[in-house]
Amino acid sequence: MMKSMKLYVALLAAALGLSAADIGDAKTVYLLPMANGLDQFLAMRLTSGNVIQVVTDAKKADVILSDRIGAGLDQRLDDLYGNAPAASVASDDTKFVSVPVSRARGTVFLIDRKTRSVLWSAYQLPKNASPAEMNHIADKIAGKLGKDLKGK
Repeated sequence: MMKSMKLYVALLAAALGLSAADIGDAKTVYLLPMANGLDQFLAMRLTSGNVIQVVTDAKKADVILSDRIGAGLDQRLDDLYGNAPAASVASDDTKFVSVPVSRARGTVFLIDRKTRSVLWSAYQLPKNASPAEMNHIADKIAGKLGKDLKGK
């Protein structure tokens, strides 16, 4: 099951054309509440490691970090920023990827605030919900993000 989830996330990232180059303009991040308080551990790791500036005012953020995507996230972003950006007219060769709207345990998504596009994602499945494990997971995710941000 874990291998299939990793493969799914890798395929999803490839299908969406995600790359570290897409996150190069991100300077500030707002973290949405996450399962088991992961957002709090991530905020600590992102700031202490000088990975990216964490802001507590969503309107000051370039990007959003969330552990879910889909309708629930869209509604949350509407609440924070107003209505979704106007959809552009899709050309005939546009490829669409269906993404489940439920929370994918162990996955975090970096989302562009203005376009609401997923710019980056990481998969790090926790062994349990203990604070020590959440801290360990946050460290791994922050390390991956920092590496990809520096790769720009």
